[in-house]
Amino acid sequence: MTRNSPRHKTNLKSTAVRSLLLSSAAATACAALASPALAQDSEGMDEPAIITVIARKQTETLQEVPVTVTAIGGDTLEKFQVNEIADVVSRVPALNVQVGGSGSGGQISLRGVGSSNISASFDSAVAFDFDGVQVSTMRMVQAGFFDVQQIDVLKGPQSLFFGKSASAGVFAIRSANPTQDWEVAGKASYEFEEKGYTLGGHISGPITDTLGIRVAAQYQDIEDYVKLAPGTPAFNPDGSVRDSRGISNFISRVTLQWDPVDNFNANLKLNYIKNKSDGAIGHTDVSCGANGVADPIYLLSGALVIPSNADCNSHDGLYHTSDGAAALVSNIPTGSGGDNTKFENGTPFGETEIFFGRLKWDLGLSDYLTLSSVSGYLSLDAVDTDCYSYVGELAPGVPGGAGCSDPVNQTEQFTQELRITSDFDGMFNFMIGAFYESRDIDFNTSQQGVNISFLGADPITGFTYDWYKKQNTKTEALSFFASATLDLTDQLELSGGVRWTDESKVSRITVPYVHSFLSAGPAFIPSGFFSGPINFSDSNFSPEASIKYQATPDINIYASFKTGFKSGGIDNSALPSSSLLGFNDPDPAVRQGVADALKFDSETGLGGEIGVKTQLANRTITLNTSVFYYVFDDLQVQNFDAAAVQYQTFNASQLTSQGVDVEWAWRTPVQGLNFSGSLAYTDAEFTAPFVTTSGEDINGRAAARAPKFAANAAFDWSIPMGDSLELGLNGNLQYSSSYFTNEDSLNDLKQDSYVSIDGSVSVGDPDGKWKLSLVGVNLTDKIWINTSAGRPFLEPGVGDDLLLTQNRGRQVFVEAAFKF
Repeated sequence: MTRNSPRHKTNLKSTAVRSLLLSSAAATACAALASPALAQDSEGMDEPAIITVIARKQTETLQEVPVTVTAIGGDTLEKFQVNEIADVVSRVPALNVQVGGSGSGGQISLRGVGSSNISASFDSAVAFDFDGVQVSTMRMVQAGFFDVQQIDVLKGPQSLFFGKSASAGVFAIRSANPTQDWEVAGKASYEFEEKGYTLGGHISGPITDTLGIRVAAQYQDIEDYVKLAPGTPAFNPDGSVRDSRGISNFISRVTLQWDPVDNFNANLKLNYIKNKSDGAIGHTDVSCGANGVADPIYLLSGALVIPSNADCNSHDGLYHTSDGAAALVSNIPTGSGGDNTKFENGTPFGETEIFFGRLKWDLGLSDYLTLSSVSGYLSLDAVDTDCYSYVGELAPGVPGGAGCSDPVNQTEQFTQELRITSDFDGMFNFMIGAFYESRDIDFNTSQQGVNISFLGADPITGFTYDWYKKQNTKTEALSFFASATLDLTDQLELSGGVRWTDESKVSRITVPYVHSFLSAGPAFIPSGFFSGPINFSDSNFSPEASIKYQATPDINIYASFKTGFKSGGIDNSALPSSSLLGFNDPDPAVRQGVADALKFDSETGLGGEIGVKTQLANRTITLNTSVFYYVFDDLQVQNFDAAAVQYQTFNASQLTSQGVDVEWAWRTPVQGLNFSGSLAYTDAEFTAPFVTTSGEDINGRAAARAPKFAANAAFDWSIPMGDSLELGLNGNLQYSSSYFTNEDSLNDLKQDSYVSIDGSVSVGDPDGKWKLSLVGVNLTDKIWINTSAGRPFLEPGVGDDLLLTQNRGRQVFVEAAFKF
């Protein structure tokens, strides 16, 4: 039987810190690459800022690296209150982010390619790189961030340098490092629409001549994160009526930078994050479908029909998520996530705790060789309780939510990367490295799939849930990579490399409890089921090559060939149906067939892009353009079959993504006035037969969440108001054309084109000693759809409600900040 191990707890333990130190020491690696500066200070008004990125595991300027990258500085993030990954979408048109879901907890997609937000068994197709460590779990999407130096979004496959979870791109966050002089900063803000406040700050400086420290923390509490529609049957734990769902985040980080000698430096980051919410379901509304009515919850073949409390207005920013019916949540299976006093009266809640540590060391072996090590440790413990009928009212004001569950996601991950990098004076340089990952995931949940306890609690245990299922998956991945750069001339560079990856997974399913009314029939297994080990393994070679021609110091022309790889695995959404009994069959072929039915294949990408990066008019104008073409085979897809109340996991045959990315910036002759923007044209469609759960072949149809056109335009104007005062004006406009919101049929719901506007006005000290700001996000209060799927528990052939996951509405902040 799988047991919850104390190692999953996310307290800041000395053993976790020690594992980071010992692993790097054992690898004989000493020191991290020095964190690059976002922009060097300009000596004069005519000098442009120099932006650096780490797109090839080395610090290079944005304009010289032969990779399509969008870099967003910490100042921009601060000005527009960007403290969630979903907020970055307004600055990167090809990016789509969804937060929430009971499985992975979120998803990131680029250019129409991403991974499901409802499957904890999928790695992300867009790698999440946090301070140089690839984090496989998308629960990090929920955590938020702050005190960030820079965000880099790398587009297209990046498997050579970032590994197996970068088949579509990389979302990289670099947090701020200790400063050379002591610095104290703080901020406080209040948001009027959602009634939220944020308090944060940092202390940074040198402890000694060789050791620096930075301590940063932020707390955020939002009362009306999700606003419930009037009359929604929802209650607080004390029994009072609830009209909204709140959320709170605490984020803290300690960074130590050590530079004892010229050829050695080390950087240690320790993060603790705690997220609390009033349930897993966030901004998910109900669309009443073509029949124009809010369909009731249809249970037990029509023996029980619960009226819906939805109002068929799916774009008003009000949500109808009901609490669970008392008959379903009154006695939760022992040991499951909801089995505590927090799930009182069926009131949903969620908690996520994360401890993340990263140790980077760099050792100069000689004048020309550097040995680098990056060790990462993640401990995550997340639980959500909610009811996934999304509506339901047994009587006026009486909760009738059905389909409740309490998934627990406990993940422990350790990664180690070693690299040797050369810096010869000649034409040839190289990098060789190795990467190892060990990951342990417990995904356990009690569920209501049939909602049988409306007929009566389990007569043996008294439990009111349908079943309690536990699944443990262990992963080990090993890869070796090598790259080389050949400077054929002062202007012409040829580079390339290959990564070999070998990954193995073993999963075990345990079902401690099945309601006796269900296990007595032929469709379900009995309590106490154990599958034994289910094994998966795969290996891959991911080559890459690029050529760069620096035509002038301000014109860089490049072309690249790239491949991507994302490992397959074992689905964790299987129901405890009688099909699992095949694991106990004496025939090995039968056991293997059952195991194979739970597996999904690895995903690969192949293609390339051609780009031009230019700076004109004394570098006051920047214009970067790239054209790309990629083919993704065996795309990993998970759809929800509303009729069967079952997630279906499979591989799409082929998806082709092609298009154009344009980014521009203009430092105008007007002092302090800058304009910038970006445009993305994306043609992402299925290019081979792909029969989905609907039974339709969607070959030739566009991919979900892939608008043909998306763009943004921004301005930033700092206006001196004397020697001691500065006025700041900032704005950003985001545009998206229409796109499909699901990948199930030829007639899936489409989101219409939309525009949203952000803006801020500030007044403060020119040197940043203090500032007062008024910030507006999504000022037009535009609600758009990220994903759609059928609502469960509908009457067959009659009900057609859809579930729509959406963005947050308008936010208006007032903020005071200081720094000295």
